[in-house]
Amino acid sequence: MKQLTHYDIENNQKQFPITIVCDAIRTPENIGMCFRISESFGVEKIYFHKDSPAIENRKVINTARNTIAQINYEYYVNFPKIIAQLKAAGNTIIGIEITDKSINIQDFNFKNHEKIVLILGSERNGIEDINLMDYTISIPMYGRNSSMNVIHSLAIMLYEITKQKVTKS
Repeated sequence: MKQLTHYDIENNQKQFPITIVCDAIRTPENIGMCFRISESFGVEKIYFHKDSPAIENRKVINTARNTIAQINYEYYVNFPKIIAQLKAAGNTIIGIEITDKSINIQDFNFKNHEKIVLILGSERNGIEDINLMDYTISIPMYGRNSSMNVIHSLAIMLYEITKQKVTKS
């Protein structure tokens, strides 16, 4: 067995109709990791709140590891307005959040939704207005803690969505 390097691997590059909206994410490392994990899973675009850490921030750049130039991104000012625009464009709006109406990630059929927008709530307060979501999806957890880092949640969601979308019916 030989461990492979980046030069040995040629990924089957694919882009999915997935958009990420970061609802007031404040930690520079989370912004950088959002780029990195989104690029890894073929996300089309990321929206950041105008008050998020700047893309030029050293911590953002270091954690993004050269993926900033590889994915489209924009800034937004008004959360309800960006959600309304994305809905009008035919997207299904999915919040990664624990609510009394959340659907377990394993029970949600992502194949039934052509264009998906994933909403990441702020590290402290969650999603600004969960009533704007078409669905909220939760990730089952088996420890004592009831939450995990927002980017870890994003990675799990993107894995499940892309797994379902590339799996033959």
